[in-house]
Amino acid sequence: MFSFAGRRAKIAIRRMQKNKNPFIFSRGKTPAQKWMVRRKKREKWFRRCGLASILISLMFLGGLILSVIGNGYTAFTRVQILLPVEFSADIIDPEGTRTVAALSGADYRKLIRNSLAKLFPEAETRREQMDLHALISKGAYYKIRRMVMEDPSLIGQSHDLWLPAASNVDLFIKRHSMSSDAGLGNYKINAMQYAWLKQLIEGKRLRKVFNTTFFTSGDSQEPEQAGILSSITGSLLTILVCIFCAFPMGVATALYLEEFARENWFTDLIEININNLAAVPSIIYGLLGLSVYINIMGMPRSSALVGGLVLALLVLPVIVIATRNALRAVPPSIRYAALAMGATPVQVAVHHTFIYALPGIMTGFILSIARALGETSPLLMIGMVAFVTDVPRSLVDPSTTLPVQIYLWTNNPETGFVENTAAAIMVLLVVLVCINVLAGWVRRRFEIKW
Repeated sequence: MFSFAGRRAKIAIRRMQKNKNPFIFSRGKTPAQKWMVRRKKREKWFRRCGLASILISLMFLGGLILSVIGNGYTAFTRVQILLPVEFSADIIDPEGTRTVAALSGADYRKLIRNSLAKLFPEAETRREQMDLHALISKGAYYKIRRMVMEDPSLIGQSHDLWLPAASNVDLFIKRHSMSSDAGLGNYKINAMQYAWLKQLIEGKRLRKVFNTTFFTSGDSQEPEQAGILSSITGSLLTILVCIFCAFPMGVATALYLEEFARENWFTDLIEININNLAAVPSIIYGLLGLSVYINIMGMPRSSALVGGLVLALLVLPVIVIATRNALRAVPPSIRYAALAMGATPVQVAVHHTFIYALPGIMTGFILSIARALGETSPLLMIGMVAFVTDVPRSLVDPSTTLPVQIYLWTNNPETGFVENTAAAIMVLLVVLVCINVLAGWVRRRFEIKW
């Protein structure tokens, strides 16, 4: 009898080890067990699909970022050519008047042509001379004129000047190996120009420096002279107008609806409209600004004032929703305690509820500003697509923003603007990342956990 019991015990132990369940001793699997197996398989399949979707998203995002960086990192450097420039008085001011009109109207291109002819006297035909002059950017003429206007004593002297190279030369030097002449046509460089560039490199008359022009100048028709200073200034002015208009109005609206307004059909209608306005396409706000601010009110077109007001309409519903959510997160006990101490409803809302909800309010507000900073379509509708070379000095001056500047450069056929576009996108991404990091830091630093 004991041997039979021991045999039954061994069989039970084997079944337990096989089924991994001490309460299952029957052969096969019950319907519940089969259902659990199918459920676990579906959960594993769902996890794998979620992981695959994340990996695919990261792959596309990484490819996009690498593409932008690969096209734009070279824009932060520029190529310069050292030329022996002779500030000839016969060319600049043959009459010796030294007046502003005479100095500004001089033929400074001839100075550069003479300098290039000294370095490369073998360029004799008209075609060769045109190819030789194409090595230097048109911005070099303006640089020499500016030097003479600031210091007329340069007339009659000779100096070695580092002048900016043309856009095609700039791209060729930064992205092509000088050890081979393959692929010259992709950069619009011919064999003669390639030989001249090699001579400049061997003579140490060619260098790469940090491209300060990209950050200190406005838009230009020449890629090597175009910069983002005017667009960054326009973005700053536009965002300031947006902040001063949207933040007080949005916070006051949320405080009234959450703390003082009675729940009735009118407040329900307002809440529904606010939620709907947050989902309206941004171009609709551009049409609204075009018809109201420009056509009806007569505000200046393509100005930071109108752009800021349009962006304020865009982010106002988002600020109201974020502020209301932050106010709702404050426990009712704070309000009851303040009322019990004799505070009025206004004091409770301003001195207690608003203060405790401020971290959440600031987080939503900062993220709203980040969204406004990256908007393009509403600003296109109000005319902020102008060719702006000068930095705007007031809210009513013609201006543009950095996203709009990127849009304008993408429509330019010049190859050098592809580099500038990618570099401007990198700058914009860095600014947006910094704003989002700031929002996260504000939330972690000042958030109160109840």
